[in-house]
Amino acid sequence: MSWEIVMGLEVHAELSTQSKIFCGCSTKFGAEPNTQVCVGCGGFPGSLPVLNKAVVEYAVRAGLALNCDITKFSTFDRKNYFYPDLPGAYQISQLHAPICRNGSLEIEANGEKKHIGIHQIHMEQDAGKLVHDAGKFTLIDLNRASTPLIEIVTRPDFRSADEVIAYLEKLREILLYLDVCDCKMQEGSFRADVNLSVRRVGEEKLGTRTEVKNINSFKAISRAIEYEAARHIETLEEGGRLVQETRRWDDDRGQSFSMREKANALDYRYFPDPDLLPIIIDDEWLSQIKDSIPELAHEKRERYISDYGVSVKESVILTSHKNISSLFEQLVEKSKNPTESTNLITGELMYLMNTTNTLPEELDINADKLALLISLLLDGKISRAAYKDVVGAIFADDVCPESYINEHKLMMVSDTSVIDKVVEAVVANNEKAVAEYREGKEKAFGFLVGQAMKELGSAGNPEMIRAKLKELL
Repeated sequence: MSWEIVMGLEVHAELSTQSKIFCGCSTKFGAEPNTQVCVGCGGFPGSLPVLNKAVVEYAVRAGLALNCDITKFSTFDRKNYFYPDLPGAYQISQLHAPICRNGSLEIEANGEKKHIGIHQIHMEQDAGKLVHDAGKFTLIDLNRASTPLIEIVTRPDFRSADEVIAYLEKLREILLYLDVCDCKMQEGSFRADVNLSVRRVGEEKLGTRTEVKNINSFKAISRAIEYEAARHIETLEEGGRLVQETRRWDDDRGQSFSMREKANALDYRYFPDPDLLPIIIDDEWLSQIKDSIPELAHEKRERYISDYGVSVKESVILTSHKNISSLFEQLVEKSKNPTESTNLITGELMYLMNTTNTLPEELDINADKLALLISLLLDGKISRAAYKDVVGAIFADDVCPESYINEHKLMMVSDTSVIDKVVEAVVANNEKAVAEYREGKEKAFGFLVGQAMKELGSAGNPEMIRAKLKELL
């Protein structure tokens, strides 16, 4: 009999607030260890938490975008456990009244659409970071302690790694467009834990699940799911017993390793946090947050297709990151030409980003300069070859297009006397090619055009060259 994989996800998204959830310490990534810590996030006895209002707003924005019910009377709870990266020996989280419940997200995987249920979204403080040195010692950096998180918990609706990746890609896209999380997996601001079990096809009862942590890329998530599912199936088919546990994924080895037995809510001794008042969200504030939600990527794709006539494939590229879509919309507005704006971004710009390993969030290019370049191309003042050359120069060095064109003599030569002289010389010096063209060999014509362009460089006007060549031939 075949097996079915059943999975749910717990996604931790660090919120892009300037300060932490319960104190004024900075959340900036990459600071020197333990330089962004105070008595509050350092867990000093007697320190009191003060809630950052922006954290609540960001959590509600995410909940609304994920079709959740917003809890208007929400509370914080203490999750008690001792671990070195949690100096207070408890984590402030939400169990009994999380900020969002009962959401859903539609995904498409392997050509089929599916709704993934979202059980809840809750706010909590992140832990610090432990740095291990080959068993010799462990260092603790508390800069990340109390960085605000939302944990997005799905229902066990996933049946394949493809569905998991499709969900994470769309969720990441939504959080980026909402401006609530920068979703940099390499920095740990977007992390997914996979809860996985297997069962025989047709069975209703869920199997023993394991939670896999420490997965920092979509590729690693697929590998971890494949490995863990195979481990479950092999254990069961050999008559073994699975243990409900938390496992750490080692991407270098391609294996998961046991960390600890999986605890339940009772093990954490949750109780209402006595230092924090309930959060009351009234209709007026909820309405304001709803109005602040921007147009999301899937909505932009539909609009680009209907308003600008772009293809489905092009719309996906143009909305792959909010920086890309923002540049596209600026270009369309300034150039008044959606087609050339689309071609520039999906063609030259994507090529330059790929060859220089530039991430979308790192893209910083002047839309005014690109729009000017489009107008010069459409007005016939520069050739397509020169156009690509200048796009590369703007991308690399932020040059002034007109200055660069003048300096490199890229303005198209449209002086008929100059073009006539060059074409006449090409015809006179290439008798064999001329004869071949007159015998019906079209390739010879292209060769002659190329010789004229070679003489004139990127400044040659190919249309005028072709017209003059046909006249002479």
